Amino acid sequence: MNLRKAVKEDLPKLLELEQRVIEAERPYNDSIKPKSAIYYDIENLISSNDSHLVVGEIENEIIASGYVQIRCSKRSLEHDLHGYLGFMYVSPSHRGKGINSAVIEQLIEWGKHKGVQHFYLDVYSQNNSAMRAYEKLGFTPTLLEMQLKAK
Repeated sequence: MNLRKAVKEDLPKLLELEQRVIEAERPYNDSIKPKSAIYYDIENLISSNDSHLVVGEIENEIIASGYVQIRCSKRSLEHDLHGYLGFMYVSPSHRGKGINSAVIEQLIEWGKHKGVQHFYLDVYSQNNSAMRAYEKLGFTPTLLEMQLKAK
């Protein structure tokens, strides 16, 4: 597998992968729009100096994605900046091969090169397989967002 920085020419495939992420997460959140849901500003993630979007390719086919974006931290925290990871996706036929770990490791290295030492990501609390994968990489749960749909 080849990991590389995403380029504008990857946009059509990345938009397709974004929809796969949304479909995979829809069972965990019934508030996601049934149509036209958008998670990411992919063009900005590709072009911004504060983000690093990578793709994983096998035989010139994009099968994985992920980004890290440098963000301002909450004022209550000791660190001013952190890296936020998102758009973590690996095609089902390539899961279990360590691809997600390789993507995350590259993203963290990029963030560390930019001076960031703290990294965060969001994962649905019901997504046990994703939580286990992130915990294997050293992530720990810190905050659980809760939702109420008023009737």
